[in-house]
Amino acid sequence: MVLRGRFGAGLAWYDRAGKPLGTLGEPGSFVRPAISPDGRVLVVDRLDPQTGTYDLWEYDLVRGGSTRLTFDPRQDWYPVFAPDGAEIVFSSNRGGRYSLYRKSLVGAGNEELLLDTPPDKFPSDWSSDGRFIIFYQNDPQTRYDVWALPLAGDRKPFPLLATPFNEHRARLSPDGRWLAYSCDETGRDEVYVRSFPKPGGKWRVSVEGGSRPVWRRDGRELFYIAADRKLMAAAVKAGAPFETEASRALFETRQSPTRSFDISPDGRTFLLIDALPDPVIPPMTLLENWPAALARR
Repeated sequence: MVLRGRFGAGLAWYDRAGKPLGTLGEPGSFVRPAISPDGRVLVVDRLDPQTGTYDLWEYDLVRGGSTRLTFDPRQDWYPVFAPDGAEIVFSSNRGGRYSLYRKSLVGAGNEELLLDTPPDKFPSDWSSDGRFIIFYQNDPQTRYDVWALPLAGDRKPFPLLATPFNEHRARLSPDGRWLAYSCDETGRDEVYVRSFPKPGGKWRVSVEGGSRPVWRRDGRELFYIAADRKLMAAAVKAGAPFETEASRALFETRQSPTRSFDISPDGRTFLLIDALPDPVIPPMTLLENWPAALARR
């Protein structure tokens, strides 16, 4: 018989042609990898198999090694970097519902509660000028909606996308002018772009399904995962209104549609959460009544 087992998933680097460049850390279950603006640090949510919950871990991408950042027994996940790379915002249900928390990566600072109002909230981006945290929340009436939390003034959140459809995983362009997001208004997730912060034009980027958009750090490309798991790239033309060239497939991934990815600051390498293949153990043969067989020889 052939025995098979699963080893979960792994963090893996690829170049733009889909060539594997190596793995990061041990296999496990991950949801959202976030590379720091300077490319030196990764923060990712990693499942603790003992507790069945996720915690945040920091990986040093220059010297190697990893450090656990959160220790609460509830879920801590969906990390997003501040533009200066000195802190992160993440989602945790340690207070009973999923709320937004902030944590410094410098020193031994505690987590700070940022926003704790119903419904559940999950961060997806932090504007490059530091003024807004973009998050999405699961509203019983309008399903997933995209909101912005100002970090100055009255700090009153305001909606960006709130329709009967699911809008989520929104990411701001580096210049802060455009908001890319996933929406299922066609019956499946597609990637769209609209102006920010005020509503304006709306452009569809994907054609046959797409989700989890990520901008290149210079804003000249928009990447996403297609419905067939291909990593797609759409070149963004300079100027206004927003305009892209036709999306093209870079390579096929083993990325689960429920997981996210990130790209290095130079736009040359991608960090994906690979679904690892089943290891195949050589067939085993069970020989019964072997003493009698030997005696007949």
